[in-house]
Amino acid sequence: MIADVLTDAGTRMDRAVESAKEDFATVRTGRANPQLFQKVMVDYYGSPTPLAQLASLNSPEARTIIVTPYDKSALKAIEQAIRDVPNLGANPTNDGNIVRISMPELTEERRKEYVKLVRGKAEDAKVHVRGIRRKSKDDLDALKSDVGEDELVRAEKELDALTRAHVDAIDESLKRKEAELLEV
Repeated sequence: MIADVLTDAGTRMDRAVESAKEDFATVRTGRANPQLFQKVMVDYYGSPTPLAQLASLNSPEARTIIVTPYDKSALKAIEQAIRDVPNLGANPTNDGNIVRISMPELTEERRKEYVKLVRGKAEDAKVHVRGIRRKSKDDLDALKSDVGEDELVRAEKELDALTRAHVDAIDESLKRKEAELLEV
């Protein structure tokens, strides 16, 4: 029973770390990257749909991304969704067939804003990991009557080590992303 709780906590924490890494990938560095638009949701016939399901994205130049929609009637909605993305500074233009996105040059001030944004995302991920730890600790406490006190203490130490490892993984990813953002 204790092993099940710890395994579940580890799996959920792994997903939280992966989610944080995906969030970091959506923050722009020097080159325009189609991954920046991974989380963009387009209002397509009344329902929010991920941009990747509505169009193909490619980057022919360093600061340009071309969005080719599968359904031409979605052009205006795609353009509006990209324009509404916060902290991107993208300037989409629609020529009737494709949406061309020109990304502005990154200034030092903009890079520092992105670093703040990434730190916020990292803190959110750490809070999520700690929430998983809290829930798992409650689950372990619920098992108190079924297992011994020593096993419970050992399991809590394992849970703390697991939490620490996942928070450290988030911190490591944050350091890499900060270095990438501040690199000129």
